[in-house]
Amino acid sequence: MPENHFPRRSFLQGLAGSGVLAAGPAPEEPLSSVSLGQKRVSRLIAGSNPISGYSYGPSKLTRHMLSYFTVERTTEFLLHCEQQGITTFQGHLSPAIRAALLAARERGSKMQFILLASGFEQGIPKEALELDPIAICHHGGVTDTLFRSGKREAVHDFVKRIRDAGFVAGISMHNPDNLARIEDSGWENDFYMTCFYHLTRTPEELAKMMPEPTVELTLHEYIFFAGDPERMTRRIREVKKPCLAFKILGAGRCCKNAQTIESAFAFAFQNIKASDGVIVGMYPALSDEAKEDAELVRKLGRLV
Repeated sequence: MPENHFPRRSFLQGLAGSGVLAAGPAPEEPLSSVSLGQKRVSRLIAGSNPISGYSYGPSKLTRHMLSYFTVERTTEFLLHCEQQGITTFQGHLSPAIRAALLAARERGSKMQFILLASGFEQGIPKEALELDPIAICHHGGVTDTLFRSGKREAVHDFVKRIRDAGFVAGISMHNPDNLARIEDSGWENDFYMTCFYHLTRTPEELAKMMPEPTVELTLHEYIFFAGDPERMTRRIREVKKPCLAFKILGAGRCCKNAQTIESAFAFAFQNIKASDGVIVGMYPALSDEAKEDAELVRKLGRLV
C-alpha cells in the first residue's frame, strides 16, 4: 500500500450514495468486555469527536465532519457499531448526539451511553437523564484546567454528585500526573478516561519541550509528542481502577496506512491493563472504520 494512501484501508462497499452505512450481518465473535462499576462495556467504545466536528486538524476537515454526520447518518453509524459488537458510545450532551441516540434506540438499539460533562452543580439536566447514561465522566480538558488552577476539589465534588445520583462516575484527563494524584487521593470515582497525548500543556510548557518553535504557541494549537503515549500508559498500569484510553490513534496522526493503525492498536493493548478499554473516534466517510477497528480489537485486545 503506498504511503500516501488515504487514512484507513479501503472504501466501504456498503456505503450508499447518501453516505449512510448499509446494514449487514453481525460478527460471530463478540468483542471482549470490561467492567465500569457494575456495568459491562465492550473493550472498544465509539467516541464522538468526529460526530461533533472535533478533528484536531484543518478547519476544512472539521466542516466536512459536521456536514457528513447528519442525525440520520449518526443514527445509522450507531446501529452499525452495535452490529460490529460495540456496545457503548461516549459523548457529550448536544442536540445532535441526543437526537441520534434516541433515534437509534427507537429502532431497537441497546447502545449504552457514557456522558462526558462537567459542572452539574444544580443537578443532572433532564436532557441528560433522558439518554439513560450508564456512566457520567468529568471532562478531561476541564479536569486539567481545574488542577492547574488549584481547584481540584471541584472535580472531586463532581464525582461525589454523580455517585450520589446513582451513576457510575469517571474522571477524564490528558495529564498523566493528574491520574496519579487522583488515584493516590483515593477518590470515589469508578474509572478514568486517559488521553494518550497530553494536549493541555500551557504555551510555556510547550516552549520548554520545543526550544525553537517556528510558530507562536497558543492553547488552541495541538502538539502531539511521540513520548506521550508511553508516559500515560505507565501511569495507567500503576492505577488499580479501569481506564478507558482515548486518542490512541493521535486524532488521525497514526493513520498513515493499515500498518500504522494496527501498530497503534497493538501498542495500546500491550501497554494498558486487562481491565482497561479504548475509546476510538470513527469517521466512516470512506471506509468502514467501525468494522476495521472491531476486527483489530478482536485480534489484539482479546482477553484470555
